[in-house]
This record gives sequence, structure tokens and C-alpha cells, in this order.
Amino acid sequence: MVSWRRLPGLFPTVMFLVSIVNICLVFYVKNVVQELKNESPGYVEVHPRSFSQENAVIERLSHLEMYIHNISNSIKKPFHNERVNQKEDDIKLPEKSKGEMHQAEKAKEEDKMEKEKKVVHRKLFPDSHLFKRWGSDLTEDQQTTAQDLFTKYGYNVYLSDQLPLDRSIPDTRYPSCKVKKYPHDLPTLSVILIFMNEAVSIILRAITSVINRTPSHLLKEIVLVDDYSSNEDLKGHLDEQIKTYNAKYPGLLKIVRHQKREGLTQARISGWEASTADVVAILDAHIEVNVGWAEPILSRIKEDRTVIISPVFDNVRFDDFELLEYAVAADGFDWELWCLYEPLPSKWYALKDETAPVRSPSIMGILAAHRVFLGEIGVLDGGMHIYGGENVELGLRVWQCGGQIEVLPCSRVAHLERAHKPYLLDWISVMKRNALRVAEVWMDDYKYMVYFAWNLPFENHGIDYGDVSSRKELRKKLNCKSFDWYIKNIYPNLIPLTTIVGYGTMKNTLNENTCIDQGPVQENTPIMYVCHAYSPQHLFYLSTGEMYIGGLRSRKNAVDRCLIDPGTGDLPFIEQCNEAVKKGLNMHWDFKQGSSVMNKKTKRCLEIVKDNPSSPYRLAMRDCTGQKWNIQHTVKDWGKKGALK
Repeated sequence: MVSWRRLPGLFPTVMFLVSIVNICLVFYVKNVVQELKNESPGYVEVHPRSFSQENAVIERLSHLEMYIHNISNSIKKPFHNERVNQKEDDIKLPEKSKGEMHQAEKAKEEDKMEKEKKVVHRKLFPDSHLFKRWGSDLTEDQQTTAQDLFTKYGYNVYLSDQLPLDRSIPDTRYPSCKVKKYPHDLPTLSVILIFMNEAVSIILRAITSVINRTPSHLLKEIVLVDDYSSNEDLKGHLDEQIKTYNAKYPGLLKIVRHQKREGLTQARISGWEASTADVVAILDAHIEVNVGWAEPILSRIKEDRTVIISPVFDNVRFDDFELLEYAVAADGFDWELWCLYEPLPSKWYALKDETAPVRSPSIMGILAAHRVFLGEIGVLDGGMHIYGGENVELGLRVWQCGGQIEVLPCSRVAHLERAHKPYLLDWISVMKRNALRVAEVWMDDYKYMVYFAWNLPFENHGIDYGDVSSRKELRKKLNCKSFDWYIKNIYPNLIPLTTIVGYGTMKNTLNENTCIDQGPVQENTPIMYVCHAYSPQHLFYLSTGEMYIGGLRSRKNAVDRCLIDPGTGDLPFIEQCNEAVKKGLNMHWDFKQGSSVMNKKTKRCLEIVKDNPSSPYRLAMRDCTGQKWNIQHTVKDWGKKGALK
């Protein structure tokens, strides 16, 4: 039995024999035709016999051609079957066939894309913040996955997992920062990354950015601090990733794991304790450092070890991960001790140097410091719970105890802002508690401003802010300055009030279910609204007669708003207090707890009325009828100037 694998070798022989037979038959046909011509010169008569013979020859040739074709196919089939697994490019096709196939494939692909364009997926989460700018092309299954991850983490983990770890981000530094040169010989750096149930891709991108954008001779270590995460992928899987990094960069990464939830502040302290470099940069794990971020910090701390540094933050949007450049600003806070940005001081502009450090009253959560100096002044207050207030506490302590705080325009860090904090559902109560702790240790007689801002009584407020005795001892040991010195020399933009005698919600005895409310801010008309005790319903009555409404601002660039009697008509209105003074408006009131509220100039009273029996009460200015008001909290020695001292 001849193997089919040997038939390709026999093919040329068979074709040669077939050709010989064809040639012989051709000559035979020619001879027959010639004989017919000789019998009838000048005319060819087709006899039935001659026609039959010629047809027989042609038929014979056709059968032979068919026979050759069948043999050829039978030989090619097994040969073709052996080659089907070869690359398509190795199979030689006529150029015309290749072109036709390419056009067909292209047409098929275009048709497929056109059909996909026409597919409109139903939006499963039309009210979700995740899908306002992103995700319009996701299938329903993909939407569900993305939304579940967003709910769990507070940012777009679905997208983060698809982005490269070493993605590029815009260089947002000033042009002068990009050409500024720094010494090669700078202090070494420990980068501390804090996390609790963070997405793995977020942490790895932070690590990658630090490695790629920090000079290797300066980066001594990256310390990860896990504040008792419950996510499984932050255990074994993250450990494997750390091993991979350390295989490439021996000993660069280390991880500290808390055995119970200890909070952001203690996690930062744990990172500081584990660090060994000259300088520590304490960062969140949801950041990406920008190019040239470390050199300005290390250079400035080399010049002065008592400087605590804040980089300039840019914002990574939680949904599409686009980077938004933020302007350079100083860091400050309000009387609730929430962080905020302050305008750049005029002295900085006078320098005409965009690379110059900016003196800052406070600091945000991300910071860099000389490791030993930070320890000397007490690192951070470990008595803080979970989140909030620890950065203001550090800012006050640094300035009052011999250090200083600066923002460096040439150091940029992109920070991922969460849409919500899944790890802290009741963050208001935690922040309130931590704010009182700061006030009790560092703010002396001005601490009452924090109580006013949070609408808390001075006594029996029911908030346990913990034992502060060790922090007070630290303040005494460091021979720190007073908060009065701090206000006057470091943060004059923060305005204390010492004449508040009543504060909180305010009710009329005719209906104690409703409270005075600032109403829609843009309308500047106060209303009566169901009592909820949030800041729109916070009032502050001063012994000088002003009545602030709608929360306590008390900063030079965020002026409080005063209640005004227009003198005509029956509607009161609200005006910024400084503008009310300039315009000579009727902004002073006579009020005692449980009595009427009368404007000192117009002698009209603030009362509540109904336009008809079925309508709700509204505020009105009118002749006094004896209506009585009560304010939620009163200050001892009501009406005396300097009662808080």
C-alpha cells in the first residue's frame, strides 16, 4: 500500500505520462482531418463516420482530463490536510484571492462594528455619581460590576484595574520648577503609604509612581501600613506583589500590619516608627506622585530640619481618573477644624519667585518632615480616632512649639478624591470628637469657638474626647507658645468672637416644631423650617446686638451673614455683616432669652405669622405683639463683654 505521504513525489511522473498520451492523441486527430481533406479538395465534407471519430477523440480527451483532475485532487487532499495547522501566511494564494479575502474580512469587521454602535445598553444606575461622566459604553453586567466596586471603595476600581500601573500623568509644575536644579547629595527618604481596605491596583500604582519618579539613590524604603484590612486580596496577594517588587528592588518595600483597627493617625505613627531614612513622607495609598516631587522636599529640609512640608495637591477624579490641576495655595481650617485652602500671602507674591516656599498656617493630611525632628515634637496625637483633626493638631503644635509649615510649589502629588468614605459612615461624630480634643489642648480660651461652631454646650456635651493629659505635658515640656500668639502672628485670617452670648437653633413659643432657617442662600431671605439643627439653622447672638444666621464662618475672606430689618415691607433679609456695616443697615437687635426679638432702630419685632389658617408659619417684621423666642444655648454672664475669658 503506497502511503499518501509519498504521493506528492509521484505527481510529476504521472503528469509526464499524461502529457505524452495527449500529444499522441493530438497527432492522431490531425491525421484523420488531413485524410478527409485529401478526399474532397477545397471542401471539407463532414461524414457521419468522420464526425463520430472526431467526437470520440474529443470525448476521450475530456475523460482523460477528468481522470487527471480526479487524480490531482486525490493527491492534494491529504497534502492539504497536513498543512492546515501551518500559518496562513505560509500558504501561497494568488494575489487576486488575497485581495478578495482581505476586502471580505474588512467588510465583515465594519459590519460588526456598525452593529455594535447601534447597541444601546440600558442604564442601570442613572442616579449614580459613577456614571455621570463615565461608562456610557458598558454592558449591563459591566455596569453592575463597576457600581458594586464603587459602592465598596468610593472610587472607580473597575477602571483602575484596567489602567497601567505606570501610567503617565500631566506635569503640573510651574515652568520655573521644571528647570530648577537641586543638589545630588540630599537626605534619604522613607515613603509611608497608609491604607485600610484599599483596592490593590490603587496601592500598586502608588508604589510604582514613587519608584519611577523618585531618584533611586534617595529612596531608601517604602513602608506600607495596613490598618487591619478585611479584604482578602490585601493579604496573600499583596504579599506576593511585594515580593515581586523586592525581587527587582531588594529590601525596598516593607509592610506593617495592625492587629486591630487603630485609625489613620496611629497608622501614620506606626509608619514613622518603622521608617529609618533621614526624611519621612507620610502619604495616603491612593496617590500618584508627580515627576520631581521629592527633590524640593529633601532640599528644603536639608536647609532647615524644623520645617514640616506639604506638597501641592492635584485631584484625580474618582470616576474617570482624569487629573485636575489645583492652584498653589496655603492650608488652613475653619472653627470646626475642617481643612480648607487659603489664598497665597502677599509676601510670597512680592518675592517674584514661583519656586519659593509658601508659609502655611496649617497642613493637610499628607506631609514630609525630618524624621528625628518629627519625633522630638511628638509625631502625631495617637489619641485621635479614625479620621480628621490630626492634621490641624500637628499644624498648631508645629507653629506653637518652634517649627514652621510650608507648601512647596515645585512638589506635586496627585490625590484620588473619594466620592464617599466607605470605611467611615459616621465621620461627623468622629471629627467633632477629635476637634474638641485639639481645642482642649492647644486653643486656650479660644477653644469656645470650636464649641460654638459645632453647636455644643460648654458643659455636659456628652462627647468623650479621651485623656489629653500626656499632650498637655508635651506642650509644657516643649515650652510652646499660646494660641493667642498663633492667631495674631500665624493665622490672622481666623477671627475669634468673644461677645457671643447665645447660639444654636431658635424657636418661637407659638410653634416649637419649626426653627429659624437661612433658607435658600441665593435668596437671602430667612424662613421657618422643620427643626433639624444643622448649620443652616445655627444662629449666634452677640452682646453687641448682631445676629449671625446660617453657621459660623468668622474668617476674613468668609464673612458671617447678619439678620436685617429692611425698615419697609414685612420680610426680613440676610446680608454679609461687613456690607451691612458699610450700608448702615438695621442689623442690631434687642433680645433676651424667652423674650421678643426687636430691631433697635426700627423698633419692629421679628415674629411668625400665617397668611391663612391652612398655611404654614413664616417670618415677618411687624409691630410687636409680645411673641417670645428661645435660643438653644446661652453663655454664662450673658451680655458682658469678654465673657469667654
